[in-house]
Amino acid sequence: MSLNTKLTVTMLGICMLYVSPALYSQTQADIGLDNESKAVDSVTPSDTPVLTLEECLEIALNTNPTITVADLEITRMDYTRKDVLAQLLPNVAFGANYSRTIAKQVAYMDFDMSSLMGGGAGAPDDSDSKSRASSNNSDGIKMGRDNSWQLGFNASLPLIAPQLWASLDLSDSQIAQSVEQARASRLNLINQVSNAYYQLLLAHDSKRVIQESYDMAKLTNEIYTKQFQAGAASEYDVLRTSVAMKNVEPELLQADIAVRRAQLQLHVLMGMPVEFVFDIAGQLADYENTMYNDALMLDMDYSNNTTLVMNTLQQNTMSQSLKVAKRAWYPTLALSASYNWTSSSNGSPFTGLRWSPYSVVGLTLNLPIYQGGSRWNKIKEAEIQVEQLRLTRDDLEKSVAMQVNLARDNVMLNVKQIASNAENVGQAERAHNIMEESFKIGAASYLELRDSELALTQTRLTYYQSIYNYLVARSELTLLLGRE
Repeated sequence: MSLNTKLTVTMLGICMLYVSPALYSQTQADIGLDNESKAVDSVTPSDTPVLTLEECLEIALNTNPTITVADLEITRMDYTRKDVLAQLLPNVAFGANYSRTIAKQVAYMDFDMSSLMGGGAGAPDDSDSKSRASSNNSDGIKMGRDNSWQLGFNASLPLIAPQLWASLDLSDSQIAQSVEQARASRLNLINQVSNAYYQLLLAHDSKRVIQESYDMAKLTNEIYTKQFQAGAASEYDVLRTSVAMKNVEPELLQADIAVRRAQLQLHVLMGMPVEFVFDIAGQLADYENTMYNDALMLDMDYSNNTTLVMNTLQQNTMSQSLKVAKRAWYPTLALSASYNWTSSSNGSPFTGLRWSPYSVVGLTLNLPIYQGGSRWNKIKEAEIQVEQLRLTRDDLEKSVAMQVNLARDNVMLNVKQIASNAENVGQAERAHNIMEESFKIGAASYLELRDSELALTQTRLTYYQSIYNYLVARSELTLLLGRE
C-alpha cells in the first residue's frame, strides 16, 4: 500500500490511514503511558525500605564478614602485644613434686671408722675392730628415705631484657599494620558497594528506557491493529509493528536479568539475606547536578594510599625486627625467688610427714656467646628485607602516581562525555517529537518514526552508561587516594 493510499479517507469515515492525534492519545491512556511521566518500573510497596548509598554503605560496614575479620585481626594483634608485655611482668607458679625411692643411694667412706666405735677399756682389740671397720666400708652406707615431697611457689622477674623491650615496639608496628589492613578492607568494600549501587541504578535506568521503547512499539502495533480491523491499514503494517515490538522483548528480558543480578551482588556485599527486599533511592541523572563541582574539587594528594601506607608500615616493622635480632646479642638479667616445703618419710607416703620450709632468692645472668651463627643470619636476613622494601618504594610511588593521574583523566573524560551525551539526548528527544508529530499527520512513515525511537533509546542508554562510567571512575580515584 503506497503512502498516497494511506492518506486517503475511507468511505466508511471510521478513521484515516495515518494515525490521528485523538486515537494516538487515547491508546497512550489505555496502556498508561503519557509524555509527562514515563516511569514504567513496578510500583514499590509502601512497606519496602528505600535505601540511599550512605545507608547501604553503613549496613555493609556493620555486617560484611570481611570487615569483621579485619577487626578481629586487630584484636588478635593487640592480644599478641599483651602477651609480649606479660613476659616483662613477674611470673609466679605453684608446683608440687613427689618421688618414691626404689633403690637408695649407697655412700662409701675411705677412712678408718674404728675411732667412731670408741676405744680404751672394754674396747675390742685392734685386730677385731679393724676387721669390722673394713667390712662396713666395703658394704657402704645407704642414704635417704623412701618418700620425698616438695611443694611451693617459684617467681621470676626479668630485670634486663633488651630483646623483649624491642619486641614491644615490633608488636606496635604489627598492630599498626593490622589497622591499615582493616582500613584497606573498608575502602575496598566501600568501593565495591558503591559500584554495585551504581550498577543497580544503571540497570534500573536501562530497563526503564527499554521499557519505554517497548511500550512505544506496543502502542504503535495496537494502533495499526485497530486500523487494520477498521480496514484502514494493511496486514503488512500490523506484522511489521508486531515484529518491531517482539524484537524489543529479549532486550527487556535481559534488562530484568541485569536488575536481578545487580540486586544480588549488592545483597552479598551488604551481607544481607536474599529474602530482605529493599529498593534504592535516586537515579543516575541525579548525579549530573553535582559532578561538575566534584570534578573541580578533585584533590590529587595520594599520601593516604593504602599501598604506600602499608609499605611504610612494613619498612617500620622490618626495622623493628632487625632491632630485635640485634638485641639477641645483649645479656639478660633476671631475678628469681622460691619458697618451698619439703618432707621425707619411710613406709607409707602419707604417714610420718614432717614439713620443713626453705626459701631462696637469686639473680640469673645470661650472656650469649655462640649459637652456631643463627643470630648473625637473622640479622642479615632482616637487613636484606629492609633494603628490599626501601628499593621498591620509589617504583611503588611512581606506579600509584600514574594510576591516580589516569583515574583523574578518566573522571574528567567522563564528565565531558556526560555533557556531550546530555546534549545528544536533548537533540534526540526533539527529533523524536518532530517525527512523532509528522507521523500523526501522515508526513512521515512508520520506519522513520521507528528510527527516531531507536535513536532516542540508544542515546539515552549511552547517556546513562556515561554517568555510570563517571561514578565508577570517581570511586576508583577515591580508592586510590585512600579516602572513604
